[in-house]
Amino acid sequence: METAAIWDKCLRSIDEKVGGSVFELWFKPIKLKQIKDDYVVVEIPNRFYKEWIEENYSEIIQNAFREQTGQELTVKYKIAEKQDKEVKKFDARIDSRRRALRNKGVFLNPKYTFEEFIAGPSNQFAHAAAMKVTEAPGRAYNPLFIYGGVGLGKTHLINAIGNRVIDSMPNFRVLYVPSEQFTNEVVAAIRHDKMGELKDKYRNVDLLLLDDVQFIANKTQTQEEFFHTFNALYEQQKQIVISSDRSPRDISDITDRLKSRFTMGLIADIQLPSVETKMAILFKKAEYQRIQIPHDVAYWLAMKIKSNIRELEGCLIKLAAHSTLTGVPITLDMAKNVLKDFLHDDERPLTVEIIQKTVADFYGIRFQELKTKKRTKEIALPRQIAMYLSREHTDLSLNDIGKNFGGKDHATVIYACRQIDKRKNADESFNRIIESLINKIKG
Repeated sequence: METAAIWDKCLRSIDEKVGGSVFELWFKPIKLKQIKDDYVVVEIPNRFYKEWIEENYSEIIQNAFREQTGQELTVKYKIAEKQDKEVKKFDARIDSRRRALRNKGVFLNPKYTFEEFIAGPSNQFAHAAAMKVTEAPGRAYNPLFIYGGVGLGKTHLINAIGNRVIDSMPNFRVLYVPSEQFTNEVVAAIRHDKMGELKDKYRNVDLLLLDDVQFIANKTQTQEEFFHTFNALYEQQKQIVISSDRSPRDISDITDRLKSRFTMGLIADIQLPSVETKMAILFKKAEYQRIQIPHDVAYWLAMKIKSNIRELEGCLIKLAAHSTLTGVPITLDMAKNVLKDFLHDDERPLTVEIIQKTVADFYGIRFQELKTKKRTKEIALPRQIAMYLSREHTDLSLNDIGKNFGGKDHATVIYACRQIDKRKNADESFNRIIESLINKIKG
């Protein structure tokens, strides 16, 4: 298949997952430059795109290439514009680090280190526990279970543990895996009668880092295999670190015996960050990106965005990209204008209309279209999502929700909610889109 044809199919696949304005803003400008045996090179407009794509959408791009080629291809990002020399040096170090990790078969994010993590009152305990684990893996706090809301730094911390251990103990066998990938590997091993290989892979490591364990809920065979993997590692005094978006007791549809394993060591939660911590994160990110962000803009963003650090960083990237493209420096007035469609007033009550407008903006359609009878993919999916979020985040009855969508009946709302629940359970990237929308709605 020709390079252009592969990329066209990848883009269509990505569009189905993210759609609308997200696709137009972040994916349409990307160009596929090269396909090799084990990697692809894509060109992106500037370093702001590179930062945001790598942090938020690299998995979606990699999955798209896997779907179209049947191969696990490493995605390399090439920047079209000239870079600041210091940024270029930093990126070169990161790329070199990433290659070194890949050569060891370790798929950690080289940017997620303790040095880049901003510790504050909200995450100080989890940060200290993570640091302690790296000093004596398998002896202090085993397992370490870190939990907290979306975008608060759990993935950063467990990657930082892995990166620190690899640096200080080069012979340590470190394995990082998102729970969705672990599930896929279990399913494939069962299907192809390769459970022995799977056990060898996961039970012969010194440090296992399992991210987003809540995604193995309802997956009986995955839970069974992880239970035995956990026991095998624990008995050998090998370190286990687990992250989740909720505490062990709040993860539904996971066996009691597995929950009991999660609580055998130390449980550390990451709470909502303070305004000061959020400002420190903004200034740290701005320093790396060579972005001049005034103090009043940083304070305003920290006050407006209550929880999600990724959302905070996303707003900074939007401001930086707008400033670069227009030549207009970042000011408070500019920030309020550029982000007016992304940030809501705190005092506004949450309504179906707010949800509809947020979802419509995300998918690049007019919110009135959600009330029509159109059944095209471009309208049907956002409508179902908006119905689902209305059920979850308002007190309206199903009938009243349906009335807000052009007079739909309660059965239509029930069907929409079931479709979204089904897709959330099957597709982690889609689940993250829903979480992102929830954070946008809540501001």
